[in-house]
Amino acid sequence: MKIVIASGKGGTGKTTVSVALAQAFDGPVCLIDADVEEPNSAFFMKPIIESKRDVTVPVPQIDSEKCTACGVCSSLCVFNAIAVAGQSALVFPELCHSCGGCVRICPQNAITEQPSGIGEITRGQAAHITTLEGRLNIGSAMAPPLIRAVKKAAPEGMPVLIDAPPGTSCPMITAVTGADFVVLVTEPTPFGLNDLVLAVETVRKLGLPCGVIINRSDSGDDRVVRYCEEEKIRVLLQIPESRKIAEAYSRGDSLLTAKPELIHAFRKLLEEIR
Repeated sequence: MKIVIASGKGGTGKTTVSVALAQAFDGPVCLIDADVEEPNSAFFMKPIIESKRDVTVPVPQIDSEKCTACGVCSSLCVFNAIAVAGQSALVFPELCHSCGGCVRICPQNAITEQPSGIGEITRGQAAHITTLEGRLNIGSAMAPPLIRAVKKAAPEGMPVLIDAPPGTSCPMITAVTGADFVVLVTEPTPFGLNDLVLAVETVRKLGLPCGVIINRSDSGDDRVVRYCEEEKIRVLLQIPESRKIAEAYSRGDSLLTAKPELIHAFRKLLEEIR
């Protein structure tokens, strides 16, 4: 079983819900923090770190002695990662998607691929939860390759929960691809509804089943509930606004630490998803 916790915007409580689901799980589970530009589930999980490893992607390297500046490689690259300037070709690694096309098409065999670091994967353990965190290097622009790598690192045969990047762009799509179910976390505000609609349209385009959790459910109005009713989307859980939860969050404590009675609601939610 692979459940992805996503949201149309940041700040809805996506990581809070991800950690609570992992803690409520009734057996071994893997929690992947795929929000690689700003992973923070470890603040609440406090795992014992077992290992770290670097993640690299292949980027082209041009042999200036062999290159004739014919422009075949730059014409092929739709991402403008290679440009011909005068009598040489220049590579822009931050634009490269590591497709390898330039290596194969170069008539002078002047292009090879070299590994370039984009981030790291950290593996840890917190009680019954195996944690995997992807962290993008500062300045790296390509999150999807790291997200794919951290997803691939999940232990075989173990249920997986994935804390996805916010929004509906390539990183989020990379995280939700292959999911059995997507939990969309939102808030009862105009911005929350607007971005929830975008997220629902995205997962439906991908053919994935989804349900909604409304966080701080009593802080706005009923527009999200009405939208879910109209679209026949299951509201899985509503979490009321709570000063106690906010204070626990500021200390780095989890939702279930602040409100242990909610564990029954989260376990019921997991059963409904199953």
